Amino acid sequence: MLLMTDIHIRSFSGASIRPYIHSLAKLRSEVLRDYPYFEEPDLNANTQYLKSVTLSKEAIAVLIFDNTTLVGASLGYPLELESPSLQQPFKDRHLEISSYYFFGESLLLKPYKGRGIGHHFFDAREAHVTHFPSFKHICFCVPIHTDSETNKQQDFVPLHDFWRKRGYIHHPEMQTLVLRRKIGDKHPGESKMSFWIKDLSEKT
Repeated sequence: MLLMTDIHIRSFSGASIRPYIHSLAKLRSEVLRDYPYFEEPDLNANTQYLKSVTLSKEAIAVLIFDNTTLVGASLGYPLELESPSLQQPFKDRHLEISSYYFFGESLLLKPYKGRGIGHHFFDAREAHVTHFPSFKHICFCVPIHTDSETNKQQDFVPLHDFWRKRGYIHHPEMQTLVLRRKIGDKHPGESKMSFWIKDLSEKT
């Protein structure tokens, strides 16, 4: 699919993602250094995470190429593949984990932002989920920052309105802590995350 001159989007599922693991791990390491994650690059951890994702035939990777160079990516996979800490808010509310499909971070190098690529990330992943009727909800989580922290990021465009227009509802009551090693830290620390959820069952 052609988005604009020399920029293409391609989707891969399950094992077909594996040839791109190294490039994806490098992209994650680069993009997640910036706000809102400020994550210290860990190529090995990113590689192991991606390998675990490819074990699921229901997983998808939406990749953006500029010619042959990977410049953006977004992943989707069953919530059951995620860490216990991300599953816990759902278990606490006695929600059926197997009915939730999880969207990972949307990764895009800075020169390619503002071109509407984010819509393609969501379009492709949402279309993919419809092939698996057992999933009744889509969810993702984002770091919680104070207003002052957000206001310091002059070039950051909040995505809340974008997510709401696509049918996602913020659930600030559903929070969890994940371990992340932030830039400059010697050891991982806890980062608070909150969830956004889209109900698919209303359309079935």
